[in-house]
Amino acid sequence: MNLTKEQIISELDNLISEGNRLIDRKSQDDKADGGSAIRWYTKILQVVRSFSSDDNEYINLLSKAKDGVITYNVIAVCVGLLNDIKDYINKGFISIKAANSVDVDLVLDRILSRFHRVAKQLRSRHGGRNTLNIVDEYDVQDLLHALLRLYFDDIRPEEWAPSYAGSCSRMDFLLKNEKIVIEVKKTRDSLKAKELGEQLIVDIERYKVHPDCNKLLCFVYDPEGLLGNPTGIVNDLNTRHEGFVQVIVKPE
Repeated sequence: MNLTKEQIISELDNLISEGNRLIDRKSQDDKADGGSAIRWYTKILQVVRSFSSDDNEYINLLSKAKDGVITYNVIAVCVGLLNDIKDYINKGFISIKAANSVDVDLVLDRILSRFHRVAKQLRSRHGGRNTLNIVDEYDVQDLLHALLRLYFDDIRPEEWAPSYAGSCSRMDFLLKNEKIVIEVKKTRDSLKAKELGEQLIVDIERYKVHPDCNKLLCFVYDPEGLLGNPTGIVNDLNTRHEGFVQVIVKPE
């Protein structure tokens, strides 16, 4: 489901009303394990799981409420839990899980960690058809842009960055909603450790004042292994600017 807070509250109200109607039809043996009760109970779990994590205590309580058969007592307990959930959502005690949300750090790490595998796989096309060969930074940007599209909607390439030392430049990618800037570097004979470090220092100072940049992710693609000590570069910049900069060099 892809429900807003208002839609979730409305759906909970519907489930509560339906549960109360089931209770109104209570029989003497207290067993309500009919088709309508089963469908109602199933909908409860589906709705609550749609906006809450699986380890939510209310999901645990709702799951444990049914023990073999659905009795009217079980229905009453579930209605009470639904009322509590609705009340706590309105008060902000229960946060609603964003629909289709992703772990941004995990997704970016996975994309960049597997970038080299994807680049190599693209070379092997059926019948030797034309493909994308990664020869410069523009090629890296093109492939990375396509991979980012799998998870992110608002990707802004070549946004203007604030001036630094009298010069302006364009950032490679801005993930607008996530407030993350991604800068791409590809090593070459004229861009090894010393030159790379100097460029990254300038980038870091430039993006520190950008209003849409809470984090700078520097992706260095080094397929030829031109960096003698990539770990040193990563540790130096990540430690010096901890919390703002993350430098990733691939393949290692």
